[in-house]
Amino acid sequence: MSSYRLRSARLREAAAARGDHSNYAIAKRTGLNQTTLSRICRGVAAPATKTLLTLAATYGLSLDELVDRQAQGADPEVQSGSAA
Repeated sequence: MSSYRLRSARLREAAAARGDHSNYAIAKRTGLNQTTLSRICRGVAAPATKTLLTLAATYGLSLDELVDRQAQGADPEVQSGSAA
């Protein structure tokens, strides 16, 4: 089973290019709830598919650019291909 995690740094980069430098600005432009967006960006909550599609469409990103897919219970360092 796998889970998805928002690449918040990539989202922030794309949002900043459009003048959106805060969760409030991203939420206002996308119509998403600011609290939900904050939880997703911090990795506390998993993004719903509809939320990902909204963010991707708003900021011109593909879903591959916007999410990391991780096997459940796997070490994030191993999943991202990082080597020590």
